[in-house]
Amino acid sequence: GLKILLFNNEIYGLTKGQYSPTSRKGTISPSSPAGSIDTPVSPGQFALGAGAKFFARAIDTDKTGLGDVLQQAHAFDGASFNEIFQNCIVYNEDVFATFTDRKNAVETQLHLRHGQPMAFGEDGSKGIRFNPETYSLEIIDAAESPGDVLVHDERNAVLARLLIDLQLPVALGVIYRQPAEPFESAFYKHHATRMRRTKSVA
Repeated sequence: GLKILLFNNEIYGLTKGQYSPTSRKGTISPSSPAGSIDTPVSPGQFALGAGAKFFARAIDTDKTGLGDVLQQAHAFDGASFNEIFQNCIVYNEDVFATFTDRKNAVETQLHLRHGQPMAFGEDGSKGIRFNPETYSLEIIDAAESPGDVLVHDERNAVLARLLIDLQLPVALGVIYRQPAEPFESAFYKHHATRMRRTKSVA
């Protein structure tokens, strides 16, 4: 299956730093000297909206996290879409520093594992809970309310959408995975059936 790697640095770095579809509002660049006004595209929401069966995120400098995501994407039987946060040191330096800097990582990164509680922070002291009143995810003290900490289910598309929109901590790892018949298998099965029908009619 096709493995798509989107290197997101929120800028068009190779063509001299124009703002891009993922640039934040107000981004000042050669093509938006007064600041961009477009609402940025969310790669994850775009992928799920297009029917993606696998969406994951990683940071380019996180050797362990990136390696794990790439391995899982490679093993997935079908197309996978992977967003990789990347720093552009020339035109958009430190745009993701709030969660990629090592000094911030423990408190700002949520590393997801299927079937595991969504805990982060020093010694997993913080957790993620679903708030039914606001239909959103919120941070809680995991020690005080361990039963409220959500368990990651990568097959849940609704949860995936909420995780994609979570600002801090940023959700990393496999956010959504829903096994389905790959296009290649469906294609050859379909044409094999057509060929058999054609031969039987002849």
